Amino acid sequence: MTRTTELLPSGRLHLALHTLASGEGRPLLLLHGLGEATPSACPAWAAGWPGPVLGLDFTGHGESGVPVGGGYTPESLMADVDAVLAGHGPLTIVGRGLGAWVALLVAGGRPRLVHGVVLADGPGLAGGGHQPPSPYVTLLPTEPGRVPDPYALLELSHDVRPPDYALDFVRFAIEDSEVDNPIVVSARVRPDWLAAVAADIGVLDLSLEEALVAVA
Repeated sequence: MTRTTELLPSGRLHLALHTLASGEGRPLLLLHGLGEATPSACPAWAAGWPGPVLGLDFTGHGESGVPVGGGYTPESLMADVDAVLAGHGPLTIVGRGLGAWVALLVAGGRPRLVHGVVLADGPGLAGGGHQPPSPYVTLLPTEPGRVPDPYALLELSHDVRPPDYALDFVRFAIEDSEVDNPIVVSARVRPDWLAAVAADIGVLDLSLEEALVAVA
């Protein structure tokens, strides 16, 4: 099918939610990596999903709005996903790179609306590591509407991701989810936070194709 786009309100901005494939049943939401956007067509690995396949452009990416002066955090991107859950949940999420980190946070924050997440490789998977960086102030040239927003690339590549913080969200998801194994790790590259998640009890370690079968 031809990709269609719905614009969701997000404060003074808008979020672009794309439908990549139609179907009956629970939607599959794709979250892209840092600096990327929703693909123009449904990926081959998601073609067998029985329900609709959706893709969200994070704030500052793709066709979504760009705030003035940055201020990006993974927690603010959780609000982007929350806007989708409000109108299309419950759903299942596949997150790549930065999208995998956001997917994990959302799985713990909204366990009754997120029926399984798959954490896959992609840009922005490591973030800024588990130690706070040195304080810095960066002023970038003003280019209204430019995507991906340079502030997003800068700020979201420096966010701190301690393994114990990640494990808190794993436990929130496992305790309150309606899914037996709500978190599946498919990424081959595993920074400290993801290695801790993959080793935790109740988390599955499968290929992307196997993971989709498991969460379906």
